[in-house]
Amino acid sequence: MNKAKFTKHPLGVFFLFQFFLWPTLHVHSQNISEDFKERVEILTKTKPKTYLKLETELEKVRWDTTLMRYFTNQSRQENYLEGMAFGLNQIGTKYRNTSQYKKAADLHQEALEISEKINNVEFQVLSLNMLGVVYRRTDAIKTGLDFHQKALEMAENVKDPSHHIKRHINISLNSIGNLYQSLEQYDLAITQFQRALKLEGELNNKLGLAINHQNIGECLELKEDLEGALENYRKSLAYNEEINSDFGRTICKNALARVYLKQAMPYAALVLLEPLHEVAQRNGDFFITSSVFINTGWAHTELGNYKKAENFINQGITMAQNHNMPSNVLYGYQKLSDFQLAKGNYQKAYEYYKKADEYEDEIASATNLRYMTDIIVRYEAEKKNNQISVLAKENEIVRLRLRKNQTTLLVSALVVGLISCILYILYRQYQSKNEKRVLSLEQNMLRSQMNPHFLFNSLNSIKLYIINNEQKNAVHYLNKFSKLVRKILEASSVKEIPLSEELETVELYMNIENIRFSNEIDFKITMDEDICPESIKVPSLTLQPFLENSLWHGLSPKEGEKKIHLNVKKQGDHHINIEIVDNGIGRTAAQTNKENRVLKRKSVGIRITKERLANFAKDYQNKFDVHIVDLFDKEGSPQGTKVILEIPTV
Repeated sequence: MNKAKFTKHPLGVFFLFQFFLWPTLHVHSQNISEDFKERVEILTKTKPKTYLKLETELEKVRWDTTLMRYFTNQSRQENYLEGMAFGLNQIGTKYRNTSQYKKAADLHQEALEISEKINNVEFQVLSLNMLGVVYRRTDAIKTGLDFHQKALEMAENVKDPSHHIKRHINISLNSIGNLYQSLEQYDLAITQFQRALKLEGELNNKLGLAINHQNIGECLELKEDLEGALENYRKSLAYNEEINSDFGRTICKNALARVYLKQAMPYAALVLLEPLHEVAQRNGDFFITSSVFINTGWAHTELGNYKKAENFINQGITMAQNHNMPSNVLYGYQKLSDFQLAKGNYQKAYEYYKKADEYEDEIASATNLRYMTDIIVRYEAEKKNNQISVLAKENEIVRLRLRKNQTTLLVSALVVGLISCILYILYRQYQSKNEKRVLSLEQNMLRSQMNPHFLFNSLNSIKLYIINNEQKNAVHYLNKFSKLVRKILEASSVKEIPLSEELETVELYMNIENIRFSNEIDFKITMDEDICPESIKVPSLTLQPFLENSLWHGLSPKEGEKKIHLNVKKQGDHHINIEIVDNGIGRTAAQTNKENRVLKRKSVGIRITKERLANFAKDYQNKFDVHIVDLFDKEGSPQGTKVILEIPTV
């Protein structure tokens, strides 16, 4: 779904709640039974502090919003804040399950502020998780993840956690799994769901077991493991039958029907879908309801009932449009395209295919814009954190050097004969460890300075399209940029990566850098046929500094045709050569330009890369080497520069 993120309430919302939210919680007391009024009066007088006590007393009525509003209002009058937090969260959950996400977020946020005011960890964890679920359902991935991670951290720090805290640890794990699923990281998502499934089994929480089996089934279905998906959907349905959940049964049966349709069993799908129409609408969750109607139309398409098929699919699309659910609108248009194709109306099928494609671009664009916003925010935070980290590492280096000096003085004082020799050997070993640690800290310090600079340059490359509102170009390069950032983040946690991934990363980098050159640069990658790039390891982002050097020192000042060719060649049995050849102005002219500049920037990227390659080669039998060759034409005029990297393979 592609919905706007909700704005968090200010800290003063607790006091403004009486004026702005009170009308929504107003109920007529004459509609409330005397038995319930008496129970509420006892609760507001005794004021139990735990979630378990309130849940036990209100279990049968907590989904009745009228009764929960009455309980919340009475708790307010008696200044019973735990009761208010409980009631607000229950009403917010009901709104969430009926697709009223803004109201749900308001109520959960209010409950969180009350919980923080009374410092009740149980209700804080509950409110954080409920907010995370609301934002996750609106595709606000970063905000949802922040809420769930905060809830998980708070819950896991509780000593001797209650049953309720344990349940919310599982909710956090499940929700983080859902976020992995939305990012198409299905194996990571299944791992989270299986962790939550094990813990839900220990708590004998059948609702939690149903939810996690359903989530595992969805991941397996997306991985095309339909039999595995069916097995988990059926387990989820069995648990929902045990707890008599109409909402859960609707989700499970709709998922089972979808798999049956993929298995070309439309009759079996209709048997499940047709009874769901009334139930789904009664539940009020239009995301599920629109999906049920679209899947029913799909089944009738497969059976040749075209009039019914078109009617059901259009009803599903209308629901999705009325409730701002672009992903379901996209799904509906895809099924309308298939419907027209089945009828032989190829022109209409193409038109609906184009509409689906437009919605897909809209969803992808909105998601990428959210990712870019998150990345910019994280970049600024990372830059500040790196500055703190650099200072801390410098202090650590000073402390290690002081310790080394102290040890040297101590050893010097104890140098006597054989004992002094032994102590000296031990000291040398200790000194060697310290020197390695100092070197490691210095390398980490340089890396922390380089990565944010590289990200900033990449972001700056796309800025002009966004400012000029060139939507297609912005979307195109935003997609490339998000893929590049993901690759950089993945590579940053490992010492080396396959050559194939490095080449893919630099190709993305060159595509983005080419924006500033109006796509004038002819960039090509060639490779000898007997080279297997997946089996050759190189340090991550090894080639980028050399390409950047060619761009800004060789090609940037040049007029006319601009080329950079990257050639990968086999050099004997133990090396490969990576050549970066440009037709720039040459090193002599580039140095002259550099000296004439008013602002001189010291470039350390290539030096750092050479040091990294030297460190990398220590694990191999053969050494690395870097050659920079000036190219000239027949008349002796500069024709460009060639950089040759000799990378050991053994």
